[in-house]
Amino acid sequence: MEQRRHRPQYPNSSQHHQQSADKRKRDDIGSAQFECKRFGPNHHQHQVEPPPGQSPPTPQALSTRKQLYERDFPLYKQPVEVGSFSLDSERRFFNDARQMRYYVEPDSKPNFDLRDGYKDRFIKRDDTVKEKLDHILRWVLANKSKLQSKVTTASSPCALDVDFVTWRGHLTKLLTTPYETREGWLLAVTRFRGTLYISEVETEAARRENENRTEKHEEMMYWGYKFEQYACADDIHSFPDPRGVVNTNEAFCTVVQTRLAEHRLLFSGEVDCRDKDPKAPAPPASYIELKTSAEICTPKQRSNFHRFKLLKWWAQSFLPGVPRIVAGFRDHEGVVVAVETFHISKISHLIKNEYNCWKPTVCMNFCCDFLSFVKSVVREDNPSVVYLFSSEPQRDVTYSIHRDSQYSFLPHWYVEEMISGSSRDSHHR
Repeated sequence: MEQRRHRPQYPNSSQHHQQSADKRKRDDIGSAQFECKRFGPNHHQHQVEPPPGQSPPTPQALSTRKQLYERDFPLYKQPVEVGSFSLDSERRFFNDARQMRYYVEPDSKPNFDLRDGYKDRFIKRDDTVKEKLDHILRWVLANKSKLQSKVTTASSPCALDVDFVTWRGHLTKLLTTPYETREGWLLAVTRFRGTLYISEVETEAARRENENRTEKHEEMMYWGYKFEQYACADDIHSFPDPRGVVNTNEAFCTVVQTRLAEHRLLFSGEVDCRDKDPKAPAPPASYIELKTSAEICTPKQRSNFHRFKLLKWWAQSFLPGVPRIVAGFRDHEGVVVAVETFHISKISHLIKNEYNCWKPTVCMNFCCDFLSFVKSVVREDNPSVVYLFSSEPQRDVTYSIHRDSQYSFLPHWYVEEMISGSSRDSHHR
């Protein structure tokens, strides 16, 4: 079906307000506030009610204009870890925490050579293999009892007690969309047994970029993994061993549940390490994200770091409730010369003096409205039907519908087990 590109404005959702002071940073911009109210879901005088018995018209597009999302921070519940899983050196799934690593604080002048081992101790995951949601779905099947609704009726066929299942990385892209000027995205959405599954599709531009990566770019991607090796131990009593092999097949992933306004979310994201202090809080509050970045030598470089890099860092860690990022700053030779800790709760204060900088409230309100848009669009409950949402920088989000196409992503083993498992459960009631 050809892609539809009509441009009526989709109503902004969520009039919920978060009360915490550090998250209610808003600018009282009159025109933006007016626009938000004008299109708000609670202002029914601006909407024409459909005739009795008819569904409301399906919106065709969602604006990405920043000004529309400058309103109060939406309700975002503290994420709760409901489980975790591990992927081993051959990318095999295990429903446990065997790949968990523990953070060991580096010296104040670390002198970590990130190039070490790139030529002879590096096993790189095959990124041409598109895993889609498969690992999360394996976790769901192994932990269905944690997720199933206590009340399942004919009028409420939701097998899982959540609205959305996805990867944290897909939500991160949504948070940064109002500020994105370079990269678009494609997100495939399928409704199955009342739950909406969101899986990314590689864009043509991303495919070309991946195919044409230079050797230097490949090596710099390795540097981030190498920094993790310098800063992480395999267990609480050991120390990092940078002489080992870096294998990017290995991963430890948290699975969290939370709610953004009225949207109940279940998503998974990779975790670099956790605090090894036995008195550390329960996950995800004990988790730490590790990053590398070029050392900052000028005010312009610091401004760019705040405006661009910190946006993605904040979004990635804020979503699952990871409270801090440890960044290794490297010189041009790939040697880490300084380490700095960024507390997620303080990043909005750090950027507030930057001119025309990003705002957490815009990011979260856009994500919230996108999820409302998806709910209103994706009506057919069928694992072989995919609604493909498309975003290009500074353009409206549009969608197209595909039936039995190459975009289908829910595997047969998952669909069959969810259906047969549900039949067995109802038989035992």
